[in-house]
Amino acid sequence: MTIGWHFDNTYSKLPNSFKENIRPVPVKKPELILLNKDLAKELDLNFSNLNKKEISELFSGNSLPKNSNSIAQAYAGHQFGHFTMLGDGRATLMGEHLSKKKIRYDIQFKGSGKTAFSRNGDGRAALGPMIREYLISEAMHKLDVPTTRSLAVVKTGEEVIRETPLNGAILTRVALSHIRVGTFQYIAARQKRDELEILLDYVIKRHYPNILNSKNKPLDLLKVVLDKQIDLVVNWMRIGFIHGVMNTDNMSISGETIDYGPCAFMDVYDPKTVFSSIDQLGRYAYCNQPNITKWNLARFAECLIPLIHNDQNKAIELATELINEFEKKYEKKWLQMMRNKLGLLGDEEKDKYLILDLLTWMHQKKLDYTNTFCHLMDIEINKDKNFDDNEFQEWKKRWQERLLTNNNSPKKYLKLMRSVNPLVIPRNNKVEEVLNEANKDNIKPLNKLLDILNRPYTEHEDLIKYQPPSVSNDKYQTFCGT
Repeated sequence: MTIGWHFDNTYSKLPNSFKENIRPVPVKKPELILLNKDLAKELDLNFSNLNKKEISELFSGNSLPKNSNSIAQAYAGHQFGHFTMLGDGRATLMGEHLSKKKIRYDIQFKGSGKTAFSRNGDGRAALGPMIREYLISEAMHKLDVPTTRSLAVVKTGEEVIRETPLNGAILTRVALSHIRVGTFQYIAARQKRDELEILLDYVIKRHYPNILNSKNKPLDLLKVVLDKQIDLVVNWMRIGFIHGVMNTDNMSISGETIDYGPCAFMDVYDPKTVFSSIDQLGRYAYCNQPNITKWNLARFAECLIPLIHNDQNKAIELATELINEFEKKYEKKWLQMMRNKLGLLGDEEKDKYLILDLLTWMHQKKLDYTNTFCHLMDIEINKDKNFDDNEFQEWKKRWQERLLTNNNSPKKYLKLMRSVNPLVIPRNNKVEEVLNEANKDNIKPLNKLLDILNRPYTEHEDLIKYQPPSVSNDKYQTFCGT
C-alpha cells in the first residue's frame, strides 16, 4: 500500500520571480514526535505501512515524497506597519496534494533550513514553537475557526540557538494555500503588470472560481477576500483569540488563520490585551484586530489598483468604496456572533447595548471571558461572587426578558449558545506546562491536552482541570520563535 500522495504542483510553474527552487536541508537524527492521524485521513494519506524511522525521514525532508517539487515562496509584508521584502526564510513548500475529493492542499515544511529569503536567519525552528503551532492550530480547527493545520512534528536531532540552545524541529503545515496579501505586495512592488495579472488569475482559479467570468475580477476578488477576513476576525473575537502578529504577510488570501507565533487566548476580559513580547504599543491587541484587518485589506487593494481600472483615480474610487464597507459589514457580523453567544434570536435594536453592557461589566470586574459565557449556560466552573452583585442581576433580568422573544425557548437558546461558546480553550498556563514537559521528552501531558481540546463544546469529567485560567499575576508573554 502506498502513502497516497497525489501531488499536482501548480504554484511552482509560476514565473521564477514568485519563488526559489530549493530542497529542504537534511537533518542529523529526525525523530517523529506528533502525527495527526485525523488530518491524514482527511487528506487520504495512510502511513500504517511505514515505521517510525521512515515517517521521521519523510517529515524531516531527508526523504522527499514522490512527485513533490519543493520551493520557497517569495512575498513581502508590512511588519508592524513597515514595508519589507520577505519570503519563506525557514520553510519549504513541498507541493500541492490533491485529496480524493479534489481539494487542493499545500504541504509545507516549517524549519527546513536556509533559503534565499532567510535574511541572516538560520532557517531552523525550535521544538517548543512548532509544538505550539500544532497544538493551537488543531484547537482552532476544533473551535470551528478557519485555519491552517498541522500534520506532523519531527525533532531534528540538532540544536538551534536562540537566547539559549534549544531542540530543533520541523512542522508540516497544511493549508488551502500559502498565498498572502504579502504575495501580492511582493509582485506589485516589482511593478510588473503581467506578473500581477498572472497572480490574480491564479488565485481566482484556485480559490474563487465563481468569479472567473466576472466583469471586474480584481474588484470582486477584493470583495470576497474582505468578506472572508471579516468572517475570520469575528471568529477570533468570538473565542477570545489574539493573533499577535497581524502583518500583511500573515493574512491568507484563502481566509485561513496562518502563523501561530506570538498568539494566545484571552483569560480576563480586557479589550487591550496583548501577549506578543514585541508589540509594545498594542498595535495587534484584541480590540484592534478588526481595525488592523481593514488596514491590511487596504494594502491589498493598493496592489490591485492597476488591474481594477485603467483610470487610476477611478480604480482608487472603486477600491476605497469597497474598503469603506468594512465597518458596517463587520459590525453586522460581530453583533450576530454576540447574539449567538447570548442565545438571542432575531435582530432587536437594543441588542447592541445589552451586549456592550455585559462586556463593560466583565471588564470592570476582571472576569474570565470564556467562563462568563459558561456561567450564562449554567455550566459553573468556579463560583464567582461577582455574579451575585446587583449590577449583574439587573443585566441578567434584561437578558432573560430578551431571551424569551421571537419564539425562543430554553431548548433553542441553550443549543445555540453551546454551539458557539467553548467550554475549554488552550489556556496559556496549560500550554506552557505541556511545552515544558515536551522539551523534557515527556509528551503525555501534550497528548492529554490535545484530547481535551479535541472536544471544546462537550461536557465531560476531565473538563474542570482545564477550564480555570492561570492564578499567576505575572503578565503572560509570547514570542515569535525566530
